Amino acid sequence: MKTLSIILVTLCFNFSQLVKAQEAGSPISMADAFKYSYEAEYAGKNDEAIRILKNSYDEKSYEMNLRLGWLHYSSGLFSESMTYYAKAINLLPLSLEAKFGYTLPAAALGSWDKIENQYREILKIDTKNVNASYKLGLILYGKKEYAEAEKLFSNLVNQYPFEYNYVLTYAWIEYFLKKPREAKVLFNKVLLMSPADVSAQEGLGLIK
Repeated sequence: MKTLSIILVTLCFNFSQLVKAQEAGSPISMADAFKYSYEAEYAGKNDEAIRILKNSYDEKSYEMNLRLGWLHYSSGLFSESMTYYAKAINLLPLSLEAKFGYTLPAAALGSWDKIENQYREILKIDTKNVNASYKLGLILYGKKEYAEAEKLFSNLVNQYPFEYNYVLTYAWIEYFLKKPREAKVLFNKVLLMSPADVSAQEGLGLIK
């Protein structure tokens, strides 16, 4: 506890020195801006971390925009977060981390169309990306677009044949696509992973 208090006092001193330097118009390097922003975030001062980076902001810096995207998201400033993540994506269109980052504030705002678009863009770059395939598949499943969801979950289950979430969702997709034989096989496989699984038992009960 004493050590933590010493760290916090040191951080506060560093911040006050930085504020004085920035107010005096003294430039600080990007490396120092990042360093102090991490220290501020560690101390639970996200607003300070954001201010430090904004005072040294370079709109052409992918790293700066990505970091500001994260800090605004973790501060609950979701629209601002999406703006910075979008800037990072525009700077480096092949970046997967920026696209995944963008989905965080978009999800908090319920912007599912924008999230779906990002997952599709990710899969154009990395056609077998497991995370994007699964999450896009869930979105399509929720929209009852079962035929397209089936393609994604078929690939997922081929790659991970004994992964509970993939197999169970795939089983329900096959059921809704009126493929009872395939659905039955998959529901029974789920019971190997989770013997008392309610969802799998329900699915089997619906298959005549």
